[in-house]
Amino acid sequence: MMTTLADKVALVTGASRGIGAAIARHMAAAGATVVVNYHSNQEAAEQVVADITSQGGNAVAMQCDVSDFKASEQMIKQIKKDFGRLDILVNNAGTTRDNVIMMMKEEDWDLVLNTNLKSAWNCSRAAARIMMRQRSGRIINITSVAGISGNAGQTNYAASKAGMIGLTKSLAKEIGPRGITVNAIAPGFVRTDLTAELIDEIQDRIIEMTSMRRLGTADDVAALAVFLASDAAGFITGQVIAVDGGMVL
Repeated sequence: MMTTLADKVALVTGASRGIGAAIARHMAAAGATVVVNYHSNQEAAEQVVADITSQGGNAVAMQCDVSDFKASEQMIKQIKKDFGRLDILVNNAGTTRDNVIMMMKEEDWDLVLNTNLKSAWNCSRAAARIMMRQRSGRIINITSVAGISGNAGQTNYAASKAGMIGLTKSLAKEIGPRGITVNAIAPGFVRTDLTAELIDEIQDRIIEMTSMRRLGTADDVAALAVFLASDAAGFITGQVIAVDGGMVL
């Protein structure tokens, strides 16, 4: 079955850069109309839209702080109003505030949990209302191998990403009977703006830990997201698939 997202409407949160931008581009290339969500970097989001439209795809940028419950709900209502449906939600928005627990501030815990986990719940709740009426839909949560194996100095980030895994499995059980799949992608070390500084410091050690002996790319993650969003993945749900080159086995 050919991987196509023709006539589908997709929302990708945190899509102005990195993995989110790659997913937006790949989904548009597969035929989807893509809503490129961003929080603050309008210029970068508009560039992603321009990249997509220059290749003949369809995309719009939409500002929203997805950690805000009411704002998320309003954004998804607007998507339904503008496009008549919502077929694919990719919960990708995320941030880090790394530190050892004795030095981590409460606000750093709250910010990471709200940005990474609460946002996924906010958007999934609003999107599920539309998808359940359609009796079809795809929700894809971008978690992390840190949510599977943990990572010292990232108690906030790892907890948020582990929470996304629990959200994925529970929601898959809840809304599967309505024809909606819910899956999670767990990237390993992928070179993005978010990880560039960390990777530069420990790049050789990361590569040594990875069976494929290379770092991941945003395109590696995006290719799987497109597949999970397609009809070809219609019987796959509740799964957490690592895109980590064999780092966590």
